[in-house]
Amino acid sequence: MASLGVNIDHIANVREARKTTEPDPVTMALLAELGGADCITVHLREDRRHIQERDLTLLKQTVRSRLNLEMAPTKEMVYIASKILPDMVTLVPEKREEITTEGGLAISTNENELQKVVKEIQKLGIPVSLFIDPIPEQLKASKRIGAAWVELHTGKYAEASWTEKHQELAKISEATARALSLGLRVNAGHGLTYQNVEPVASIVGMEELNIGHTIISRSIAVGLKEAVKEMKDLIKNPSNNKVFSITNNY
Repeated sequence: MASLGVNIDHIANVREARKTTEPDPVTMALLAELGGADCITVHLREDRRHIQERDLTLLKQTVRSRLNLEMAPTKEMVYIASKILPDMVTLVPEKREEITTEGGLAISTNENELQKVVKEIQKLGIPVSLFIDPIPEQLKASKRIGAAWVELHTGKYAEASWTEKHQELAKISEATARALSLGLRVNAGHGLTYQNVEPVASIVGMEELNIGHTIISRSIAVGLKEAVKEMKDLIKNPSNNKVFSITNNY
């Protein structure tokens, strides 16, 4: 059964729209945990567009599940990670002009530099996950540079038309199996919603799904605690209650 990491960046987005003190993502993280979140995920971006260092410091002090820090593989972010010591670091690509992370790390074309970052973080006792597209060459490169985890980018699956969704889901399932065969542990995330999460949650070997925007959107209507509980129920008990097979019809 996959666990649930709740990304609270969008709470900070609302706060930063007015540059005020509310809503406070630190307080909301507590509600997410009360709803059943197994992990709190935040992305400290170079431009500080949502999560701030103050948030990260307080979250480290108050989160009682696990704190997953998404960050670019830069010297500044490695230094911040060394001060905060989150429970996990997920390395992600980052561009100032993007609205949200648009794809996975290009590990196979930048192995030497990424390997240095992975080793530096692991020396701090922090496990490292790499946010990658579900393709074989990136999985093999992730293993070569010494990461213990990968987080598969599910954006193409989430955005696919109904005629193509099964194909994209198969890619994620196949990538999960390949990662496990390489000795990698597997998470996934990006674009997952209440409507499309169950097939991904059913994939054998999938450990954790990191989900943010759809939960925060839902929480506007029903409250954050209830929104997290609903997503957790879907992940724990997929409606078909069957292991996903690429031969199933979506």
